[in-house]
Amino acid sequence: MARRQILTASFWSRLMAPPSEDREVAMHCTLIPDEIEAVARKRTAAARLGYAVSLAYLRHPGRVREVGEQPNDIMLAFLADQVDASASDLAVYDRRPQTRREHIGQIMARFGYQAFTRSLVRELVHWLTPSAGEDPRAEPLAISLIEELRRRRILVPARRTVELIVRHAIRRAENVRNSALTQDLHPDHHNALRTLIVPTESGEVSTLSWLKAAPKSASAKSIKAVLDRLKVVRAIGLPTSLRQNISTSALDSLAGEGLRITVQNLRRMAVPRLWAVLSAACLRLEEQLTDLALDMFDKLLGRSFRKAEQQSSDKASQLLMDIFRPLQSLNAFCREALTARQQTGDLNGMLDTANWDEIESATSAIETALGDGKPDKYAELIGKYQTARQFAPLIIKTFCFKGAASAASLLRAVDLLRIMFEANKRSLPDNPPTGFIRKVWRPFVFSAPGEVNRRAYELCVYFELRDRLRAGDVWVEGSRQRRNFNDRLIPKATFEILRTEGSLPIAAAADAETYLAERQKQIEEAITIVAARAEAETLPDVAIRDGNLSITPIKDETPDAATAMSRLVYGQLPQIKIPDLLTEVNAWTGFAECFTHYRSGRPAEDQKSLFAAVLADGVNLSVSRMAAATHNLSARQIAWAHDWHLREETYSAALARLVDMHRELPLAKLWGDGVTSSSDGQFFRAGGRGEASADINAKYGRTPGLKFYTHISDQFSPFHSTVITATESEAPFVLDGLLRHQSGVAIEEHHVDTGGATDHVFALCYLLGFRFAPRLRNFKDRKLYLLPGMQPPAIMTPFIGGAIKVGHIIDNWPEILRLATSIKAGTSTASAILKSLSAYPRQNGLAIALRELGRLERTLFALEWMRSLELRKRTSASLARGEARNALARGVFFNQLGEMRDRSYEHQIHKASGLNFLVAAIILWNTKYLEASITDLRKNGVAIPNDIIKHIAPLGWAHVGLTGDYLWNMNPPFSPDRLRPLRKNDLREAA
Repeated sequence: MARRQILTASFWSRLMAPPSEDREVAMHCTLIPDEIEAVARKRTAAARLGYAVSLAYLRHPGRVREVGEQPNDIMLAFLADQVDASASDLAVYDRRPQTRREHIGQIMARFGYQAFTRSLVRELVHWLTPSAGEDPRAEPLAISLIEELRRRRILVPARRTVELIVRHAIRRAENVRNSALTQDLHPDHHNALRTLIVPTESGEVSTLSWLKAAPKSASAKSIKAVLDRLKVVRAIGLPTSLRQNISTSALDSLAGEGLRITVQNLRRMAVPRLWAVLSAACLRLEEQLTDLALDMFDKLLGRSFRKAEQQSSDKASQLLMDIFRPLQSLNAFCREALTARQQTGDLNGMLDTANWDEIESATSAIETALGDGKPDKYAELIGKYQTARQFAPLIIKTFCFKGAASAASLLRAVDLLRIMFEANKRSLPDNPPTGFIRKVWRPFVFSAPGEVNRRAYELCVYFELRDRLRAGDVWVEGSRQRRNFNDRLIPKATFEILRTEGSLPIAAAADAETYLAERQKQIEEAITIVAARAEAETLPDVAIRDGNLSITPIKDETPDAATAMSRLVYGQLPQIKIPDLLTEVNAWTGFAECFTHYRSGRPAEDQKSLFAAVLADGVNLSVSRMAAATHNLSARQIAWAHDWHLREETYSAALARLVDMHRELPLAKLWGDGVTSSSDGQFFRAGGRGEASADINAKYGRTPGLKFYTHISDQFSPFHSTVITATESEAPFVLDGLLRHQSGVAIEEHHVDTGGATDHVFALCYLLGFRFAPRLRNFKDRKLYLLPGMQPPAIMTPFIGGAIKVGHIIDNWPEILRLATSIKAGTSTASAILKSLSAYPRQNGLAIALRELGRLERTLFALEWMRSLELRKRTSASLARGEARNALARGVFFNQLGEMRDRSYEHQIHKASGLNFLVAAIILWNTKYLEASITDLRKNGVAIPNDIIKHIAPLGWAHVGLTGDYLWNMNPPFSPDRLRPLRKNDLREAA
């Protein structure tokens, strides 16, 4: 039986194609002096060109040019220019196959190229095994293998041989990985792991299934259920050395496999692979359950604090209502007394006629109302002590907290509470640790001299522990999210080597002094220009008068002609059902190849089920509902494709295919250069089971929900999307989208609204080479910061907020560069770093230094914003694209009332990725057909200037059928180079 191919024909064709882009051609086809000398020995221009082409093919793609194969025009012209020949000379050269064979032999002998032999297979399998252990996907391994062959100047063998080497390397890496994970296991471990998958006598779910079904909604009951599961995982007693035996990526791959495979299939799995898969799954479960419990701890404390705030606010409002009338009476009495004193100077008459009963009643009412003191949220919080007692002691007793020196007092307090809980003690010792207690807590903790209020003390410990966990200076062993902040950064030794070599992958100055000198010069020039123009009243749509700044809002500049032309152009687009749109876009891009199997790395064979699963995510349907709406597909088929082929990384790779094709279309280039982008969050309500795990943000009302945070380029390509909670700041996620997408989009300038802008983001955007241009609300109230010694012009003085603390920047410059390098290298995400920094105590030097750096960058940006109308227009237009894209996303995500009903982050990110992918597919399809419609209208004499076309966005969806039954025709009636007929007749009738 023939082996299944692990490399698709299209992938192999791309891999073996000669370079065709200008940059690639220059890289691979530039001849060095020794090669030029060998070429010059050929007498005729045809021989020189043929020799050079054969040499270029052996170098890249690493094979012999086939008989009759014609190189692309760019490559041929580039080589012909170097050897003093004409591109047409190659046809003359190809008439003599014998000369071609002789030249290939000469090239191989002179330049050290050699044919592939079977003896190399074993050596290359061993060479490729470490890479296969890190990433077992076939295509990246094939690329690595072929690059190594090119480096060694060995001709690339046939695809079947490459597949053989890759397959053996994957199998060998799997065996090595399994051995590394199982070598420290003992029979007791084997027995404990086997009990996870054995059927229970009562017929209930297996232990492993029970472990995976941990509750997601935050409650005291859920925390207990999660910790019960964590105890079961810990009871297996896996050696701590297992995590060090294999790489994190290999461990994640095995764990993901173990958590996806059904228990029935695990029972049929052979050992030792079974032990390896189950061990990895348990290690992952321990991390997941730890983070889940700590997430719930954080969320429940936050929920209690918000309720205390609300109750305090309600009591303050009620207090005002209770004393309003008494205050009116007292106010009238006081006013009479003041009037009498001013008029006569004698109060006796007024006092004799005063209504003392009313005054006494008013005074008593005020005293009664103020009897409990001023409403305070911390006092209300202490009243919720019993709520915290239901879950916080479980957290304290279960986890081992560690931290930096700054958290030593807090950790001693945590240890003290743990001892008290375990001993069931009710009173604190005489001198408990108190160094961590902040000013706002002290009046409640130290309620009387020499006394410590236990309830307030415990609550203070819980909330301080939560904040320190967020910051990263307290961490938990076994947690992935709450780990040491320094563990998120690249090792210092590695950073110092890169810095010494001058190879840091960031755009920052090498030292702080150089950076500060550059910024001082730029700010001095900018503030002088702004001041001069302000005095002359020549700032565009900006006025500075009497210390007040006013900026005229940007208005929509879409001409009426563009709106009419948009209807005309869209009127010709053919009606299409969403399944047909997906299959047609796949015919153009081949995105289905990107949805590879989790374990084998092969593309899906059942594309109909794959597309149905993608569509289910995109239109917010469950698998069962999608099966009901799809002919000849069962829920089991769609669920299998969804579980094994749809992941965040496969969605990202498929999206990159769409974005990369879209940005090369002529119409897309008319909309923008593809170097600017914007990002924005879109709120989706939570419903059903998802409601319990969602958060409430007052900005969106009292309905719980979450946000999809999406990045879109100036060409309307939505190149990244992620999920954030409704209450999270958008700012930490700005850089994730700019750095983590897989497309070829190279962003230089990025725009956000106020919610995405902080001083830390300003700083990191500079460090990472992005120009950050947010549209800030209340811009006039944002203060500017100057370097010490700088004197602002008089007209600008009211807007200066202070001086930059350059000492912090200079002292922490190496750590600032290390942090930025870590983000760029992918050691940690920008969102994780920024959330930790924003939660740090104020005395943290790195957080302060980054804030001061951001203030400096924000000042430079603000001065540019004042004097550049073009920047303001560009930012407004960029953000408008994102808002228009959100309208399309809202229309697509229509099922289940547009509510998010999934509780787990994995399912939520699938929904966000599926929706963004579907939107990108519609945008790509629209762009192709808008081009065709515009071309057709121009041929028929309709004048459509490019200035009008710029305002026609590819975001319409009235012609796309999103509802009804989904019928899949996997063989589109049109070839990829042909489009559907336009609706010309309908257009003319409408006209």
